[in-house]
Amino acid sequence: MTNIVVAFSKQGDAQNIKNILMRNGFQVVAVCTSGGQALSSLEDLNSGIIVSGYLFGDMMYQEIRDCMPMGFDMLLVASPSRFGGGMPQDMVCLPMPLKVHDLVSTLEMMCRSQIKKKRRMGRESGQRSERETRLIEKAKELLMERNNMSETEAHRYIQKCSMDSGTNMVETAQMVISLIDT
Repeated sequence: MTNIVVAFSKQGDAQNIKNILMRNGFQVVAVCTSGGQALSSLEDLNSGIIVSGYLFGDMMYQEIRDCMPMGFDMLLVASPSRFGGGMPQDMVCLPMPLKVHDLVSTLEMMCRSQIKKKRRMGRESGQRSERETRLIEKAKELLMERNNMSETEAHRYIQKCSMDSGTNMVETAQMVISLIDT
């Protein structure tokens, strides 16, 4: 089953979307009201879909999309006027006001697409092992201690380095640890 994270700036909106999805058989693993929370919730997952609003108190959807780990897709739910003439590339968008049928059918399509990708890549979905999670946490702690970063900043740093180098977060965390802990 595909992991789904719901992220909207208003708790009520996020909870309503979660309830709709759960009633329609989707697995919602987290409900978030900030971009930092959304990115942190993706950390322990190998893949999934984030259903996101346009603007949060700490960032816009674009920053979340840019920092998402590989294996995640984004479904943006926003007013068409927010796109300024063009839909963002590399993501699926649904206009507000939202129709339940459109949301459910779009997510079903995105879930099928993720399953096909996983089969092609020969990977099983699931969560990181305890060891892998500990490595990422240790790298974040070292970055926080040495560079006076917040946990969110350290997480984003590891994600960005991971994307830039084409490695996964665990490998990037191992590199950070080996560079700092010498």
